[in-house]
This record gives sequence, structure tokens and C-alpha cells, in this order.
Amino acid sequence: MSSSLFTLTLIFIALLVIHIVYKIITRLQPDKDYSGIGNKIKTWWGMFVIFCLATLFNPIVSLISLMVLTFFALKEYFSMIRSTRKADRRLFLWAYLAIPVQFYWIYIGWYGMFIVFIPLYVFLVLPLPRLINKGTVGFLRSVSSTQWGLMLMVFGLSHLAYFPFATPEYGSKLVLFLVVLTQLNDVVHYLASLYLGKRKVVPTANPFLTWEGFACAFVVTTAASYFIHPFLTPFDARFALFIGVLIALAGFFGSLTVSVLKRDLLIGDDNKFDALKKSYLSRVDSLTYTSPVMFHVVRYFFDFM
Repeated sequence: MSSSLFTLTLIFIALLVIHIVYKIITRLQPDKDYSGIGNKIKTWWGMFVIFCLATLFNPIVSLISLMVLTFFALKEYFSMIRSTRKADRRLFLWAYLAIPVQFYWIYIGWYGMFIVFIPLYVFLVLPLPRLINKGTVGFLRSVSSTQWGLMLMVFGLSHLAYFPFATPEYGSKLVLFLVVLTQLNDVVHYLASLYLGKRKVVPTANPFLTWEGFACAFVVTTAASYFIHPFLTPFDARFALFIGVLIALAGFFGSLTVSVLKRDLLIGDDNKFDALKKSYLSRVDSLTYTSPVMFHVVRYFFDFM
């Protein structure tokens, strides 16, 4: 059995065990809210399928899968913006058109354009459809909120797709390493906050983000990075600890930012806010931060990127 197939088998068994344990616990403790973990488990299965496609078949398949993921994440983000103006809807269309272009730069391996396309060129061109004969009312909020969505949901997440193209030798395993640590960080934070949490970070936006949860997740994520790095990465022990710390911090700030962002956009619409807890956006919030952070740190320190 090849090393890749062996790794996939182990991951499948681990996910299956976790899913069974989750089902048992939710039945034994119906008074506890484990919905956040259930959503994360669904994300793990989706990421596992993408990882299988990239490892066993072709990285282009995973590229397309991640492109679709960014589309739905951006779509849900736009659904939170209260705007029915035709000019704003036209702006959203231009934002959607930027997604395949961004992923095309990944496909051809043009790192220079990949890294500046959305932060620079889209930033400069995006206001034009909104400017021409559309007046000035709501201009700043419309353009800035659209650019924010592109930076988080498209630019941030697109780094996941670039790993296999930047380093075919280690790319898929680095993606797995990143996703495992990011999701582990989220789940430990959720559970620690549920059982131990007392001091909430932003109680009005996310009651499951507590300082106790952050401390537990920080320790567990850093330790997990140290123990699993020999199987998935070419890192040494010192760098594994360093990257574990970065992922723990970036994951926390990603969850915090998206939680506050959702609450700000949906003030007074609690039904929609609760519905979005099960959305793509809630499942990938941490990855919007951890993906670019890990990608650029690894690229800076290692030649294989």
C-alpha cells in the first residue's frame, strides 16, 4: 500500500470514529449544543473528499472543488448584505467573475498575479461599475463590503488551492496538515468554551468564543502540530511548533472576525443569523485566515514553495 493511500485510510477511519462518537454523545447529552461540532464534521468529510481527489486523481479536480467552495462562501456573504439596489447587484456580479480569474492564475502557476490580482487590480477596477451613472449614495459601503468579501472568501481561501501547484511533492499533505490543525483548533475552542468557558471574548457576536477556550485550543493545536508534522510535512520540530502557534492565533482571529462581521451585517435579523451558523461561511471562517498565513510563512522559509 502506498504512503498516500495509507494516509487516506487512516484519515477515513479517524473521521468515522469521530462521527460515531459525536452521534453517541449528542444522544447521551441532548441538553448540550453540539451543532457547531456537527457542522465542522461535515466540513471534514468535504475536505477529505477534496484531498482524495487531489491525491489519487488530479490536483485540477481539487482546484475546481475549492473554486466552487469560494463561490458559495462569497454568495452567502453577499446574502447578508442588505441591499436591493441594481447597482450593488451588478457589483456582486463583477465580484463573482473575479473567482475563475483568480483560480486561473493558480492553474498556470503565476504567483505574482495570484498575489496581487484581488488586493490590487480588483480593488482598483471594482468601483467602476458602481461609479458610472450610479450616483454617490451608499458608494463606500457597497464597494468596501464587496472588496472585504473578495479578500476573505476568495483571496484567503484560494491559498488552499495553490499549495499543490506551488509544491507538487508536499502540497496535498500540507493542505491536510493545515485543515486538520485549523479544524482541531476550532473544535477544541468550542468544547473548552462549552464546558470551561466563563469569560467571553465577544458575547454579542459569538457566545462560544471564550478566553478559556482560546487557551485550551492554543495548547492543543501547538502540541498536535508537533506530533503530526513528521507524517505530513518536511518541517523540523522547532518550525512545527512555530507554525502550530501561528495557526492557533490565526484561526482564533479568523473566527472572531467573521463572527463580528456576521453580527454587524445581520443586526436585527436573528433568524437569518441562526440559519447562517450552518452555512459554508461558518465552516471556513478560520481557514480564511490560516490558509494565507501558513502559505506565505512556509514560502518565506522553504525553497520548495
